Amino acid sequence: MSEVNESEMIGSPNANSTDSDGRYKKGEEEASSAAEAAADAPSTTGGKEGDAAAAMPAATVMAADDDASAPVVPPTEPEPEENIGLNRALESYRKMIEKKDGDTPLTEEEKESLEKKLDEMRSRDVVEKVADHEPVEIPCKNQKVTVGPPTLTRFEKARIMGARALQLSQGAPPFIPIPKTARTSLDISMEELEQRVIPITIRRVLPNGDHQNIPISYFEK
Repeated sequence: MSEVNESEMIGSPNANSTDSDGRYKKGEEEASSAAEAAADAPSTTGGKEGDAAAAMPAATVMAADDDASAPVVPPTEPEPEENIGLNRALESYRKMIEKKDGDTPLTEEEKESLEKKLDEMRSRDVVEKVADHEPVEIPCKNQKVTVGPPTLTRFEKARIMGARALQLSQGAPPFIPIPKTARTSLDISMEELEQRVIPITIRRVLPNGDHQNIPISYFEK
């Protein structure tokens, strides 16, 4: 076995040759590159949880930056809803006043007075329900109708005749002799309503909740 001098050993501190110095430096560079790659690589011990934990600080910083750069918008008050029914009523009132004098147009003073009255109507508070009021029944003293007109309205008549015609069509006995001119159950119900013999009570309700139960016989024909 041949002997090897210490000066020929690779990496030896006593080596003075150019080849040994180059190899020694190249080994140091490869070692530092491997260390940097290992530091930049994601951790394999924690799996996905480790990756999420490593990404949390960056996400937190980004969210903070976004909040800081976003403009602060003050809260806006909701716009009041348009009262379509009130606007139609005011427009009808305006047309009625304008047509009262026929073809003669309104003067400037009359127009100004009309606009003031419309503004006053528009600024009124609309009371839809009285919170502190307990609804009560209004009695019919001396068989007198005190809520609404003393006669049946067309809507009440239609509701009564429709309900009574349905009862007759389902086999309910009539309260009057069947007229010779009757062809349908609606004809019979119309005659019963005319004679006020249908046992139906009409309830009329006021805006505050008070109501009056009125038997059909109390209404004028």
